[in-house]
Amino acid sequence: MSVPIGEFEGEARDSGYRRIAGVDEVGRGPLAGPVVSAAVILPDDFSVRGIADSKRLSSKIRQRLYKEIYSHALTVGIGIVDPVEIDRINILQASLAAMAMAVKNLAPAPDCLLVDGRNPIGLDMTEKTIVGGDSRSVSIAAASIVAKVTRDRIMERYCTEYPEYGFSGHKGYPTKAHVAAIRDHGRCPIHRCSFKGVYGQRRSYYSISGGNA
Repeated sequence: MSVPIGEFEGEARDSGYRRIAGVDEVGRGPLAGPVVSAAVILPDDFSVRGIADSKRLSSKIRQRLYKEIYSHALTVGIGIVDPVEIDRINILQASLAAMAMAVKNLAPAPDCLLVDGRNPIGLDMTEKTIVGGDSRSVSIAAASIVAKVTRDRIMERYCTEYPEYGFSGHKGYPTKAHVAAIRDHGRCPIHRCSFKGVYGQRRSYYSISGGNA
């Protein structure tokens, strides 16, 4: 089911805002890889059908909508925070940092943010947090699709570097196969060392030979 077009965006426009960005992140739960955020400003006449929470869409549909969003959006920004920084500042702060980075990468800059979840990013502009925003705001849903496709592609590239972990299949999430791979091979440089299931595991030969923690 598509997200309703423009309910929250319309409210923001009625309040005088003109460059309204939806912001979402992907990758809080995985044991490996970055957290990725996207910020998207859609035009007032945006009419692409099928935009929905990325978790409810097949990979094929997400890929199609990703192209459509980039074709129609006024601007798209991406923010990426790597596992080392996630371990250093915690996953919530890393997610907010990735969102802030995505917003700052928008050109032109937004004058209002619609942010998925309960936590404001903390930038010097109007923000509205929306719980379940990826199912309620078309701009946030578009951002969730862009963030998801971007992160999936990153994890697929990592799969060629660390093939024994199967990142292209589970994208770093704690599946049984992934947990077993960590147990069998140890943790590699893109694992989040502070996460349960990774913390305390030995380093893989990648980490030892490469000198990474």
